[in-house]
Amino acid sequence: MTSPSDDGHAERIELALRIPLPPSNDFAFDVSSQNDSSNGRNQSVLPPVDTGFGAWSFLTAAFFVEAIVWGFPNSFGVFLDAYLNDSTYTSQPNANNLLPLIGPVASGIIYCSGPFVTPIITKYPHYRSAFLYIGAVLCWVSLFAASYTTQIIHLVALQGVLYAIGGSLLYILSFLYLSEWFNHKRGFANGVLFAGTAVGGILLPIILPPLFSSHGPPKTLRILSIAIAILIVPVLPFMKGRLPACRTRAIGPTPRGRGNMDWKRSGSFWVLVVANTFQGFGYFVPIVWLPTFASDLNLSSSTSSIAISLLNCGSFLGRVTTGYLSDKINPWLLGFSTLALTSAATFILWGILSYNLAGLLSFGVAYGTLAGGWTSSWTGFTKPWSANDPNLSTTLFGILLFSRGMGNIFSTPISSALTTLSTRNPSLQSRRSSFSNEASLESRNLGFSVAGGKFENMIVYVGTCFAGAALIALVGWGRDVARRRRQRGNGPEQQS
Repeated sequence: MTSPSDDGHAERIELALRIPLPPSNDFAFDVSSQNDSSNGRNQSVLPPVDTGFGAWSFLTAAFFVEAIVWGFPNSFGVFLDAYLNDSTYTSQPNANNLLPLIGPVASGIIYCSGPFVTPIITKYPHYRSAFLYIGAVLCWVSLFAASYTTQIIHLVALQGVLYAIGGSLLYILSFLYLSEWFNHKRGFANGVLFAGTAVGGILLPIILPPLFSSHGPPKTLRILSIAIAILIVPVLPFMKGRLPACRTRAIGPTPRGRGNMDWKRSGSFWVLVVANTFQGFGYFVPIVWLPTFASDLNLSSSTSSIAISLLNCGSFLGRVTTGYLSDKINPWLLGFSTLALTSAATFILWGILSYNLAGLLSFGVAYGTLAGGWTSSWTGFTKPWSANDPNLSTTLFGILLFSRGMGNIFSTPISSALTTLSTRNPSLQSRRSSFSNEASLESRNLGFSVAGGKFENMIVYVGTCFAGAALIALVGWGRDVARRRRQRGNGPEQQS
C-alpha cells in the first residue's frame, strides 16, 4: 500500500521531469522522508548550475572517465601495428581484414549505442549509479579476458564488442549528467568532456610500445585492464546527476512543450546529421592507420607512435577550443571552417608532405586540432532545441553519436579495401613504376607514394569525406543565415 508521502514524492519527480528546473540554488526541492523529522519534512536544495563543487567535481570525474574509456579506441593504431607485426595473429585466416576492425568496432558501438542506452537509463533513473559500475566492470573484464586469447575472432568479441558495451554505459551517462549540471557553459563543458577522450590517446601511444616490446600483446592487455580498474573506480562516486534520483519509474523523456518536437521537423538538424555522418566516415581512418603508415616510412615503433600521440594532443586542444567557441559564434561557421581546413590538411600535409617524420608529425597535430574539435561544436547546434531539457539533449547527442558511429564502423573495411586495391591493381602499380623511373627524386617525395602508393586511395578518400562534409555544412550555414534574415524582417519564427 502506498503512503501519502510516497504519492507526493512521485508527483514531485514527475513535475521535475516535465518542467525544467531553475538553474540556481534559489529553488528548494522538497523531498518527503519516510523517517519524518520533528516537522515531518526534510528540505533538499538543488546545487547551482554552471558553478559550484558539484558541477566542477562532476566535470573533473567525467573528464577522467572519458580519458580511460576512450584511451584504448583512440590508440588502437598502436595495437594494430603490434598485431600486424606478430605472426601469431597474421598467420590466421583473414587477419589483415579482421585485425583492423577491433578498435573501430569498439568505438563504433560506443557511438551507436546512444539510441538504445538512453531510453533505458531514462526509464530507470534510480539504477544509473549501478549502470556506471556495471560499465566499469565490463571494460575491465573484456580486456582481461582478451589477454588470455590469441584468436582474432575472440579479440573482436572481447576487445571490441564487450568493451564497447561497458564503455557505452559510462559514456552516455556522462552526457546525461553534463546536461543537468551545465547550461550557459555547456559548450565549454562539452569541450572538456570530449577533450578527456583525447587524453588516453595522448598517453597510451607513448606507454604501449615499450610494453609490447617487453611483454607482447597478451600481457600488455592484462596490464592495461588492471590499470583501468585501479584508475576508474575512485572517480565513479563523483559521477552523479544534479537532479535527485528516485525509485519511481520515469516514462520518459516526457515532452515539455512544442520546443521538444521542433528538432524532428527541422531541416537544419538533418543537414547536421548528414554532415556529421560524412565526417565520421573520414575521421577515424588516420587514427587506425597512422602508426602503420609510419612503419612503412621505416620509423621505429616508439617513434611512429608519437604521430598518433600528437594527433590526440591536437585533438585535446581542438576540442577544448571548439567547445568554448561554440558558446560564442555561429556553429555552422565554426563547423564549415574546421571541416574545410581538415580536408586541405589531409591532401597537403598527409598526401604531399608526409614522406618523412617531420611531415607526418605536422599532419598529426593539424589533423587532431582541426578534425578532433568537430564533436565539441554539437552543443552549439543542439542548444536551441534542448537548452532546458537534459533528456532531450542526451537524445539529440545520441542521434549524432549514432550517425558518427556508423561512419566509424564502415570506414575501416572501406579503408582496408582501398589499401588492398592499391597494392593489387596491376595497372596502378605499372603507372607508379613508370612514375618512379621517370620522375626526379624530389617529385617522388610525396606522402601519396609511401609504400609504393599503398595509402594513396586512402588519403584521397579521407580528404574527400571532409570536403563533402564541409559542402553540406555550407548548405546548413546558408539556411541558417536565411532564417536569421527572415527573423529580422518578420519577427521571431520557428526554426526550420
